[in-house]
Amino acid sequence: MSDFSALTAALLAFRDERDWQQFHTLRNLITSLNLEAAELLELTQWKSDAEVEALPVDPQAAEALRDECADILLYLLLIADTAGIDLAAAARAKLAKNAEKYPVDKAYGSRAKYTELG
Repeated sequence: MSDFSALTAALLAFRDERDWQQFHTLRNLITSLNLEAAELLELTQWKSDAEVEALPVDPQAAEALRDECADILLYLLLIADTAGIDLAAAARAKLAKNAEKYPVDKAYGSRAKYTELG
């Protein structure tokens, strides 16, 4: 069993113990994922690049960073479960697509979008 599978099973058990599946439509889960992503983004609001880079060093900020990342992952797992997506397989497939779009000889050290690589 993969880490994603075990984590998803624990998450579904947590959800089902609370009878929350009724609220977990695909639309609601996608909305919630984006709200959690906004909470992660909020950790950087009005901060300099140096302050953002220091977040993992400060215990309270690091905990907030971990919590928001975890919330995002948990909603993503629920979305994948609801939509029947194998996240690990989807991520591997996406990496392969990106490797085709961004060949090393053209993309190395460049921030250009694949449509601009020539």
